[in-house]
Amino acid sequence: MIETSLIAELAGPLVIDFPFERNYVESIVFVSLYVSLTAVALSTLFSLPVAMVVGFSEFPGKRLVIAVINTGMGFPSVVVGLVVLFAVSNQGPLGPLDLMFTKEAMIMSQFVLAAPVITGVSLAAVTSVEDGVRDAAYAMGGTRLDVAVVTIRQARYGIVTGVLAGLGRAISEVGSVLIVGGNIAGADGTSVTRTLTTAIQLEARQGRFETALVLGAILVTLVLLINGIVLRFGGGRI
Repeated sequence: MIETSLIAELAGPLVIDFPFERNYVESIVFVSLYVSLTAVALSTLFSLPVAMVVGFSEFPGKRLVIAVINTGMGFPSVVVGLVVLFAVSNQGPLGPLDLMFTKEAMIMSQFVLAAPVITGVSLAAVTSVEDGVRDAAYAMGGTRLDVAVVTIRQARYGIVTGVLAGLGRAISEVGSVLIVGGNIAGADGTSVTRTLTTAIQLEARQGRFETALVLGAILVTLVLLINGIVLRFGGGRI
């Protein structure tokens, strides 16, 4: 009886200390996927036209634009976070929108991080398409839009690789989302701006290694699942 009561006393504080584990984990996964997928979708819509224009147009400063894209692929995330934080602060140009420590601010920071990656890889993919493909499309009476569609179709595996790389950078980001999101969770454990990466950092720092490992396993599983889906529909050619 004494041993049983002692075990109950030792186990009791653990339950009280973390009573909302399922809700906590589920809300964190939702916030992570919502922010990252939205940012990557917007980045793709922006990056593909930019890659097409830069790839098939000649204009002054083209090399400079390509250099900026390549530089952006390795741009420090904490600097991006600081810039976005300034933009959404009360003194910034987006201050009236009240975006400080919101999911929208996190989407902005991940957009800035993912767009150069998707643009750079997509640019390499579309410029690798043989000139004969575009010439054949023009010879058959295709418009510039038709040629662009044909080029994207030929370069689709490289473009998907770029989108996947952008998603990988977005969903694994820590620094910028921590700065602009604040790593906030409600009193009941529901995540407001806490993502898988920022939650792992917090849980490990507070010594809750079991929860950190669970969140880490979920993050790795999501990345593997995304890779598996892309490889499945891409026929293994990526």
